[in-house]
Amino acid sequence: MNTADIITRLANGEIDLLTALSQASQGNGFTDIGVARVDFSRKERCGFPEFIYGAGKTADQICRIIREMLSKDEPILVTRIKPESAAAVCHEFPQAEYDPEAATLVIRPRETSPARGNVLIVTAGTSDLPVAKEAAAVLSLCGIGVELLNDAGVAGLHRLLAESGRLRSADAVIVVAGMEGALPSVVGGMVKCPVIAVPTSVGYGAALNGFSALLGMLNSCASGVTVVNIDNGFGAGCAAVRIINGMS
Repeated sequence: MNTADIITRLANGEIDLLTALSQASQGNGFTDIGVARVDFSRKERCGFPEFIYGAGKTADQICRIIREMLSKDEPILVTRIKPESAAAVCHEFPQAEYDPEAATLVIRPRETSPARGNVLIVTAGTSDLPVAKEAAAVLSLCGIGVELLNDAGVAGLHRLLAESGRLRSADAVIVVAGMEGALPSVVGGMVKCPVIAVPTSVGYGAALNGFSALLGMLNSCASGVTVVNIDNGFGAGCAAVRIINGMS
């Protein structure tokens, strides 16, 4: 039954709203494989495909989801995957690329288009790299141009100022920082493009596993800075994809 028929039946009082929503959802963009309902319409709705959160999933569950997604030629990104699970998945899918630092696993599509946009990812320090690389994996798989500027935190501000040209030429900047989380405020005062701040759990005791950085970024005096959750490079990457998609 098509959507128009469902709407007509709802308007005529033949079915209630919950029944209409249930019928409209059947066969409409997802496949139920038991361990997951794989969402194939997410790219059409949101601008990026469904990705797989690996934490808490077994290697067998991840493989079953990947197998279903590959049957529809979907690109694959698994985040927060454990090394032992990654080894099992790579054995099942030899084309997979595993990055142990970022805890990501990627299977790229057979055909790719030229990269769109230019997102610069800036880290305050090398300890922030795993989160930055998670964001980069999202952008790369979505066909977005991405560059990485590492170790440019406020403890040596001249390192950031030396890259002002790269900052100002970017379409969006993702700033990844722990400790007191000051770097996004500095970047936010230097560029006119969107700035996405990612607090990390890097820092000593009073850093509170990223909570201090999170509060610092939320209280940024640079207006318009967007803040995602602690260590959420994935969310920052998705936010940047939405920004670049909105430019086209």
